[in-house]
Amino acid sequence: VVAEISPAALYKRHRQGWLNEVTTTVGECIARMKAAAAEGKATSIGYLGNIVDLWEALVAEPENIAVLGSDQTSCHNPFNGGYYPVGLSFDEANALMVAEPARFQDLVRASLRRHLAAIITLTARGL
Repeated sequence: VVAEISPAALYKRHRQGWLNEVTTTVGECIARMKAAAAEGKATSIGYLGNIVDLWEALVAEPENIAVLGSDQTSCHNPFNGGYYPVGLSFDEANALMVAEPARFQDLVRASLRRHLAAIITLTARGL
């Protein structure tokens, strides 16, 4: 599963054949993950949304759906487009980054805390 906040980037990966399918909700993504696992089918799923929403949804699942996780979040430049806070669309985040940089940075910090908490929880459960 690849989580991508930018619609253009996600659909480009799909068009280029890097992703077999695209999902637009966390529920749909998790349902596809479960179905592929049950079928023993390898697939590549693109999720249009924030990775934090997906990690937290996986935490809420009673059993580990994913057996391996790799987070390629771009944190080397979190306040200038390298990280998008949960709860905002790609366009909303880009606008806020320019209009209210201090608020944007606060949202990034809060999102990163949630992001890390979810990964730590999944790791403790065996991911």
